[in-house]
Amino acid sequence: MREKEGSIDNKRNETHLSHLASVGQIAAGIAHEVKNPLTAVKGFLQLLKERNEIKYIEIAESELGNAIDILQNLLHVSKPDLEDEPYVSIDLTVELESLTQLFQDQMYRVAVHKDLRDPGSYIFGKRNQLKKVFFNLLKNAFEAIPEKGSIHIEHLSTENEVIVRIRDTGVGIPQEKLNMLGTPFFTTKENGTGMGLTLVFSVIYQHNGSIDVQSAENAGTQFTIAFPKGTRSMKLKEVVYLELEAATDLKDFFIANRNHFEQRLLLEAVNVRDKIDEILAIGNIDLLDNAHKLVLFIIEGKEYEVIAFAKQEGVTWAKHSLTLAFKLEWIQAVRRVLWDFLYNYDRMSDRNDDKEHYYSLEKSINQLIDLFLNQFFISYSQFKDDLIRAQREMVADLSVPIIPLTRTTSILPLIGTIDGFRANAIEDKIIAQIGHDRIETLIVDLSGVIEMAPDVVKQLINVFDGIQMMGCRPIVTGLRPEIVKMMIRSGLSFEQKAETKGTLQQALVDHLTAH
Repeated sequence: MREKEGSIDNKRNETHLSHLASVGQIAAGIAHEVKNPLTAVKGFLQLLKERNEIKYIEIAESELGNAIDILQNLLHVSKPDLEDEPYVSIDLTVELESLTQLFQDQMYRVAVHKDLRDPGSYIFGKRNQLKKVFFNLLKNAFEAIPEKGSIHIEHLSTENEVIVRIRDTGVGIPQEKLNMLGTPFFTTKENGTGMGLTLVFSVIYQHNGSIDVQSAENAGTQFTIAFPKGTRSMKLKEVVYLELEAATDLKDFFIANRNHFEQRLLLEAVNVRDKIDEILAIGNIDLLDNAHKLVLFIIEGKEYEVIAFAKQEGVTWAKHSLTLAFKLEWIQAVRRVLWDFLYNYDRMSDRNDDKEHYYSLEKSINQLIDLFLNQFFISYSQFKDDLIRAQREMVADLSVPIIPLTRTTSILPLIGTIDGFRANAIEDKIIAQIGHDRIETLIVDLSGVIEMAPDVVKQLINVFDGIQMMGCRPIVTGLRPEIVKMMIRSGLSFEQKAETKGTLQQALVDHLTAH
């Protein structure tokens, strides 16, 4: 009996020591991470005593901000239920689809393969917290791929579980470090804090889920997350009761409760809220102020103002190449919070409007929000199309740089590969420029041309025919040996089409001597 009691005591001691070791490890991590920025602040405050320079204040503020962010991250991990978020039924296929759109700027180098089977398999949980989980996992997967690679996202359902797998072809994680994943302040990234994966593990465990990590160096990493299927039946969105200031007029109601509106909006738009400062810095776009402005236009039924505002926003987002997925999530969050506030306005006003009034209001508001989105995307696309068109014209113009040498003589130095598309641009530019500038002699230097296919040479021969038809004398210089060999094998020649010179320098000397 005593041996049994001793064994239990030993296990308790081992557990207690394990807990103490974890606490000590976390405390050491906090001390290390927070000590660095605070030490920097102390140093710059000492410098301020000696030299009153504003840059020291700015750096000290930045370092203090880093320390605060570290502590806030730890607080979110240790008490993730601080956000008052209800449990709802969630289809993870929908969330995974929307989250992948947030990484459009990475799709040029990383191929994303999605196998989202069994849609409509619901789990019960906190939507925003779970979105943070998968956002962090996807972000880590993209960052683990230094150049090109692929990410595979799989969703499937069993009898009792919903399973998500995220696999990347990145640098992988050493085997001896796998057990450390999820530990606060442990990271394999050069500038990471480790708090992202700590949050991931914490939220998954709080949702009664499990997480398994398999990885090998230079072979990639796979995260497998399993959640129990939702045991509660699907519900409509829960009614949100808010403590707001009353007002007789709807516009005054939104103005009086602006701060509450913005707080609710930040809770809804979980992926956008961390980007608010970045978007403000990049495009001078104040998302919260713009949301308030849009809501006032909508509740007052100002269709013209909604359209004008949408067009302005579309141009601004396109000009600064901001991610469209953030805008879409933000506007949908505005829609949801707007309806929460309208419900509370009616509740506080003790209004007894009939169903006809409600459906009329619903149609008007949703139509204006849809109108905003439609005009925004049209404006965004038009600006992007115009920009691409202008860039193409500029590139085409730069790829055919006709340089005036004298009033009647110009040089066309061609560099790189000449394909069919560029040959067409050369033809259009040369013919137009000769007609416009009355060029009598055009020296075409090919010494910088790496490659030309036989059909491109044929097209250039036809261009020289056109040049002669316009009374201009073409001179070709700098033909490379490999291009000459290709022309001989293909039975092609510039003979009788253009005068040829060995080098551009020779052509210039001969031309200037003759004149």
